[in-house]
Amino acid sequence: MLINYSIRTININHTKISKLIIDDHFKLNHGESISEHLIIKLVFQLDGRKELPESTFGKYMYFVNLLEQEEKQYRLVWMLEKNKDYIGVINAYRDDRKR
Repeated sequence: MLINYSIRTININHTKISKLIIDDHFKLNHGESISEHLIIKLVFQLDGRKELPESTFGKYMYFVNLLEQEEKQYRLVWMLEKNKDYIGVINAYRDDRKR
């Protein structure tokens, strides 16, 4: 199931993003340790960034970022579609590995 949000406009890769779509996959494996609210906070950390995709498939670009929130480290797996105003979060989870 996909969860849709309208968010304050952020800029990622010189693209204005005003919508967030979260795949609820994170709930299956990561339960209570990750919330939709936390994912939104992690997404806002991408504002103003220029990121290189891990992979590209047609008009979709896939990214993975290691982000910190409240002194904890999280891995955010997300995507952008060319010429669209949304970010899609595929997965998010706590990552305790050393940087």
